[in-house]
Amino acid sequence: MQLISLVGAALVLSAFVASQLGRMSTEGAAYRLMNLAGSVILTIVAVLGRVWGFVVLNGVWALVSLAGIVRLLRGRSARIEAAPAEPGGVTSME
Repeated sequence: MQLISLVGAALVLSAFVASQLGRMSTEGAAYRLMNLAGSVILTIVAVLGRVWGFVVLNGVWALVSLAGIVRLLRGRSARIEAAPAEPGGVTSME
């Protein structure tokens, strides 16, 4: 269980450190997915251990990360729908 929780913490902290060093954008999918994966892992570990403060902390972190991913996906689909069709009827996917 300790190894699993360390993996979750490493995901969240790696994303944070990379963003602070300017190597990863907090607006990108990688940052948001790392936060979501890490916080979900830590939430599960906290639930199993009945550590309710950490369940709340990591559960909220996971929900906020998920909301960011949903916003990112909605923004991409809106851009795809709004993109002008290229010759031959193909839409640009950037």
